[in-house]
Amino acid sequence: MWRPDRRAPAANGAVLVVLLLLAGCATVVGLRHGAVPKPAREVLPNGVVLIVQEHRASDVVALQLWMRMGGRDEAASELGLAHYIEHMLFKGTPTRPPGSIDTLVEGFGGASNAFTSYDTTHYDFVVPAAHARGGIELLADLAVNASFPPGEIDNEKKVVFEEMNLIEDDPEKFLLRRLYEVSYSPHPYGRPLLGQREFIQKLTRDQLARFYRKHFVPRNMVLVVVGAVEPAQMRPLVDATFGRIAAAPPAPREAPAAPALDRTRRADVRRAEKQAYLGLAWRTSPTGSEDIYAVDLLTYILGDSPSSRLNQTVREQLRIVATIDAGYGAFEQAGLVTVTARLEPADLERAEAAILDVIRKVRAEGVTEAERQRALITAESSYAFDIETAEGLAKTYGQAETTWTLDNELGYLSRLRGITAAQIQAVARKYFGDDNYARVRFVPEGTSP
Repeated sequence: MWRPDRRAPAANGAVLVVLLLLAGCATVVGLRHGAVPKPAREVLPNGVVLIVQEHRASDVVALQLWMRMGGRDEAASELGLAHYIEHMLFKGTPTRPPGSIDTLVEGFGGASNAFTSYDTTHYDFVVPAAHARGGIELLADLAVNASFPPGEIDNEKKVVFEEMNLIEDDPEKFLLRRLYEVSYSPHPYGRPLLGQREFIQKLTRDQLARFYRKHFVPRNMVLVVVGAVEPAQMRPLVDATFGRIAAAPPAPREAPAAPALDRTRRADVRRAEKQAYLGLAWRTSPTGSEDIYAVDLLTYILGDSPSSRLNQTVREQLRIVATIDAGYGAFEQAGLVTVTARLEPADLERAEAAILDVIRKVRAEGVTEAERQRALITAESSYAFDIETAEGLAKTYGQAETTWTLDNELGYLSRLRGITAAQIQAVARKYFGDDNYARVRFVPEGTSP
């Protein structure tokens, strides 16, 4: 499966805040006072990065292999390879026939999963801590010895096509997909991560194997181990597995600069739904920018909950949308804030104008201290839930190491708390103009916007 990286969730923030305030969540308190210990980070001689964190909330361990490789590393003629390898990696190695990997993980009492994004791909197991060694050995085997059985390649095409259908049939998911395409094209962030049907239909084992050998090298690998383990005992296990992978230079990561956004980036799509869908997007800061903290809080203020500005103005007061949300996808080379809404076709023009008015008011007048505080509480709450489990904490570390830096991630909440209302207004003025946004509209067949 795939997911865009969305640091700011677009829904349920208010619910999280209420639950945490009622429960007096210890995780938020620990984060606020720095009680969460810093993970151990080491670099093996061959370039593999190892991150280990003891986390004894339960007797399990999360083992995650993060690759500095994703959809942006595909050539225009090979779209979907990174995602397809994600599907195929668990299908076998020379010593593990098809089906045996799932059986082994289930025998551990564990579970496996994998995700593809534009900058990264990651593969993970959650297993009882007693099986940490077996899980690490298995991940290392998959990292260099995937066999890509031809029969499994053909079988998986049906699975990928069905995944494409699920996204295309879901107007909210497909709206986001098209919004990224319109906003970023021809940059790789605008390409479909699942690929194109014509290419996937003809995909061969040789194409998969070449891409795999090119990108699955030690300097692209980050192994994250979080759970009921002794950190000092992990390094020997990793040296004996990942440490034995032969060093090789990673492929250069080159991509064109993301093109500027302007009012020419528009797309209307006719669909069978009875309601219309509207998506607007503004290009913002990449993960390496100091602006991400203020953009993050601004996204919460704009559209994270029923009390957000867009919900209060466009949905509650004007009553011209059924739903409206904001989200922030921050990547290594660029960021994108999206505003999406479901509404009646006759209200498309009016809703777009109303959204622009809300943002225009933020640019002109700024945000209140109460809004800043509410956004900060929501961000802290979401972060606490994200890292509550070993799997969630490992994901946070792996994504940071591959798309940002681990140190920046560890200081994220502290930096967020230092953002002022004036800084939030400044990023609104810097990024959110009236003439530099993309727009996608889904219009019901037989109607006009």
